Amino acid sequence: MSSFSTERQTSTTWWFCAAALAYVSFVSLGECQTTPPPPPPCSSYKNCDSCVPHAKCLWCLTTNNCSEYPVSWLLPPASLCQLSESRWGVCWLNFEALIISLAVVGGTILISIIVCCCCCCCCKKRRSRPDRDEERFARRREEIKQRAEERKVERKARHDDIRRKYGLIGDSDHPYSKFENE
Repeated sequence: MSSFSTERQTSTTWWFCAAALAYVSFVSLGECQTTPPPPPPCSSYKNCDSCVPHAKCLWCLTTNNCSEYPVSWLLPPASLCQLSESRWGVCWLNFEALIISLAVVGGTILISIIVCCCCCCCCKKRRSRPDRDEERFARRREEIKQRAEERKVERKARHDDIRRKYGLIGDSDHPYSKFENE
């Protein structure tokens, strides 16, 4: 009977923990799904410093007003504001200079990537050449060793002939052959 009550307590405890976990999860999710209030319209900003931090807003110096950035156009049309007089992102840099500087930075990065890729390709080609050169040098070294070995054998044969001629090397049949010839 005691094992039955222990099992019942264990399963009850498990269900209680699961229910508590589910409650905390759903309550947390319910709190996270609140929608933020809509941001104020761009026309409500009255100076450049409060207008340009918002990515959807554009400040025009000639009219001193903040307007919505026309998302359908890459560049704002001249009817809205001249590029040299418009500010977006920062107040101290006009939109025209911002576009030029971003184009220069982007071009520099693109050229750097292309140069790096070309250098990597050239380095791979250079690495393959030494393999062929190393192979050729290894063959040459082997040929030189063989020729040196052949010359060494020829030199030894000549020296042995000279030694035999003057009796410095005896026949290998027996050690006293030198004395028999006399």
